[in-house]
Amino acid sequence: MRLPRRPRLLIPVTIAVVALVVLLLIFTGIYTDFLWYDSVGFTSVFSTLLFTQIVLFLVGAALMVAVVGGNMMIAHRTRPMFGPGMFGSPQGADRYRMALDPHRRLVFLIGMGVLALFTGSSTAGQWKTWLLFVNSTPFGTKDAQFGLDVSFFMFTYPFLRMVLNFLFTAVILSILAAAVVHYLYGGFRFQSPGGLHATRAARAHLSVLLGVFVLLKALAYLLDRYELVFSTRGFVDGASYTDVNAVLPAKGILAVIALICALIFFAGVLRPGGMWPGVAFGLLVLSAILIGSVYPALVEQFQVRPNQQGKEATYISRNIAATREAYGVADVKVVPYQAQGTPDQGEAANDKTVSGVRLLDPALVAKTFQQEQRVKGYYDFADSLDVDRYKAADGSVSDHIVAVRELTGPQFDNWINRHLVYTHGYGFVAAPGNKVTSQGLPDFDAKDMPVTGPLVTSAGLKEPRVYFGERGSDYVIAPSGSKELDYPGNDRTGQVNTTYTGKGGVPIGGLLNRLLYSIKYGEKNLLLSGDINSQSRILYDRNPAERVAKVAPFLTLDSDPYPAIVDGKIVWIIDGYTTADEYPYSQSRSLSDMIRDTATNPGAITPQPRDQINYIRNSVKATVDAYDGTVTLYEWDSGDPVLKSWEKAFPGLVQPKERMSPQLQEHLRYPEDLFKVQRDILSSYHISDAPSFYGNQDFWNVPDDPSEKNIKQPPYFVSVKMPGAEAASFSLTTTFVPQKGPGNLAAFMAVDATPGPDYGKLQLLRMPASTTIPGPGQVQNTFTNRFSGELNILGLGKAQILYGNLLTLPFAGGLVYVEPVYVQAPAGAGQEPYPILRRVLVMFGDKVGSADTLDQALAQVFGGAQQPQQPPPGQQPPAGQQPQQPPANANSLAAVAQRAQQAYDDAQKALSDSPPDWDAYGKAQAALKQALDDLSRLQQQGGATPPATPPATASPSPSASPPASPSPTPSG
Repeated sequence: MRLPRRPRLLIPVTIAVVALVVLLLIFTGIYTDFLWYDSVGFTSVFSTLLFTQIVLFLVGAALMVAVVGGNMMIAHRTRPMFGPGMFGSPQGADRYRMALDPHRRLVFLIGMGVLALFTGSSTAGQWKTWLLFVNSTPFGTKDAQFGLDVSFFMFTYPFLRMVLNFLFTAVILSILAAAVVHYLYGGFRFQSPGGLHATRAARAHLSVLLGVFVLLKALAYLLDRYELVFSTRGFVDGASYTDVNAVLPAKGILAVIALICALIFFAGVLRPGGMWPGVAFGLLVLSAILIGSVYPALVEQFQVRPNQQGKEATYISRNIAATREAYGVADVKVVPYQAQGTPDQGEAANDKTVSGVRLLDPALVAKTFQQEQRVKGYYDFADSLDVDRYKAADGSVSDHIVAVRELTGPQFDNWINRHLVYTHGYGFVAAPGNKVTSQGLPDFDAKDMPVTGPLVTSAGLKEPRVYFGERGSDYVIAPSGSKELDYPGNDRTGQVNTTYTGKGGVPIGGLLNRLLYSIKYGEKNLLLSGDINSQSRILYDRNPAERVAKVAPFLTLDSDPYPAIVDGKIVWIIDGYTTADEYPYSQSRSLSDMIRDTATNPGAITPQPRDQINYIRNSVKATVDAYDGTVTLYEWDSGDPVLKSWEKAFPGLVQPKERMSPQLQEHLRYPEDLFKVQRDILSSYHISDAPSFYGNQDFWNVPDDPSEKNIKQPPYFVSVKMPGAEAASFSLTTTFVPQKGPGNLAAFMAVDATPGPDYGKLQLLRMPASTTIPGPGQVQNTFTNRFSGELNILGLGKAQILYGNLLTLPFAGGLVYVEPVYVQAPAGAGQEPYPILRRVLVMFGDKVGSADTLDQALAQVFGGAQQPQQPPPGQQPPAGQQPQQPPANANSLAAVAQRAQQAYDDAQKALSDSPPDWDAYGKAQAALKQALDDLSRLQQQGGATPPATPPATASPSPSASPPASPSPTPSG
């Protein structure tokens, strides 16, 4: 029965419509990508990527279709003249053939189309392998086993392996496809009795294909020899004793056997029968088992295991040398350090390295920044802030905690507010790391809206708007007919407006672009809105890491972009790495595991291939302009062959470092993720002697964070004066503890993080094995036990004690530990709880101190340190210092605790009034502060030790992880 005309037309029309929609979506994606790359000035990257992927797609698809389809056509053309009847026709094969024959060409074309699509996509995905191969740059270093340049293993070997895998896939698919065609059209049959019956043509065809497969296996055996430099069989990665003395010759023997077997299969073209192909197949399998697996296993078990240290010594040495080179730690300077210094009286007070150490913890004070500088609920700061350096008016440089104020979303959420009005964050916020106000809050020198403060003046900030930032996940359109919120104002409108004048984004005033972006985002307002005019630009992909990843997709990016004021603008600085897992003999490890600690949330890192690596270089420093989104890449490691190869593939993409402005260079720093990787490697590869390495007696671990167990302590940016240095330098530091031991300190490591002649120089201070030096966990335990009573009083009620970053500093031949202690008010006390600095703990040797300020704590430990001077009558004390007054009731700790409890109760009562009685609250806070000062002075005078348990009304003893202020500070 014939279908009516309309239903018959419906199917092709539907197919045509679907095809047009798919093509439109593909065109939209490609063309909008082109517009984005054009907006950042990197169309060459887009064209290179697109051209390379298209060519690889076409070549891969064409070769696969030619090989598989060609063999199917050969099988069909050599079918027996009389069809299936030659050997008798099983009804199953006949039924399939009769169903398929009328649609043979259509099925063939659809099958080849699907095969081409999958193969082409897979091949196009190998664009990195291809570009590195055709643009390879020699390393100038030869591997220890084969004497080949390292570039062969990094660039050539992966390409050869890719080609071989492609050919294996093509031949296997050809064998399967040809066998099916021969079976359907009577080329062979499985019958009983008699077994397999095949025509001469079918036998010859399949014999050739099997011979080609075995020939490829012979080539694979030869190529596998070079893969031994990545072997994991031995004590360490790289070719081991068994690999070199058993597996390597075995691969050569197997290659010869495979070649002979291939010739036997080819002989099947001329000689009928299945005996010789069967013999060849059996020989291939048996030799692979006996020579390829059993023999190396016997060598490993009976020669290597009983004498592993001696047998593997040469290969362990190769691994140590290659690993240290591949991870950039070959030149680390290891210095014995006794850590038993006895500083002179007053030395700590006069040493700016110690007395000016950073107290603000960037992970804890984020909440304090939010409370003090968020201003409105639609602004926010990052969960963990950044550390940078800025000059003061007198020219001195100090560590600063820095952040930018970014938008979290409009106050009233709708399409216009979200995309046209609330378009950008505003302002740079910073505070010196070594200062706090008399209330324990950051002493901001860049703050508010409009941005004010001495840092803003000295740094020359002219453009405080942040259109591109870490929270810029959605697109915005600017300028537009709607008024953009610049920052909250005091007039009747409640806002100060602005109009975007930057060059960032893609022009969206034209009808075509509006239509395409409306399709891209599935948003009809982009096409219909009257607020979009001829000057409007759409800004998207606004996260700095995302922008750099699109411009340089071959880079692995650091997980922590940080903002800086450079040449009058806010820019994001991002470190880019070239990574690989093909460096011969180097130890392979998981990058995400190596960088994971309390400061890093791996789930928040820009998605990139971050699995196993055994080579890393900080080759690129990238910047993203926070106002117009301009992306700039600077060559940082000019000696990296991997970067050189990428520069050949993308000429002009990376600029020479000489083009960096002086102000930008001032804010570059040694990247955290690279340092984490290097400290992970140096935890074992600080040992360069093979027997000692094998003994595993001096391996280290990165200690757990004292405030959060079972996760590594992060490295800290801090100004450090290393032994023998003339002055302190901004550095990245970490500590090590023995891999097996009680947690005492094994080593201290620092790297000069400031660009200059000493930038990137790693130094390891190795502690004496015969002396126990307390590690971070032990120091934290000492602090907690020694000052439990004092800190519990700080946490009266439900206030939470938070320990800040525990900093370790070499000083006067010993080690100084400095830790700030914050108190965070309980939730529900009238405002959001946030940490306030209330104590500073110091330890040097067996001496410990606790005080309101670092100077006072140092005075307790070192004795002759100068006390802060008292201000004249009527003046406020300096930031971070409190006036000294004689303690009341100094002979009674119980009385002091009772006064502290009463002051806390009075403060809570004042807060509970409606409205809160802020005058009474302030007086209660002052009384609580006085009681705590009295307690501290009692301990300094040695009159008594604070009680190990808090007063009856106090909260339970704090855990190793506490936070912020006894009670909230009114925010007006």
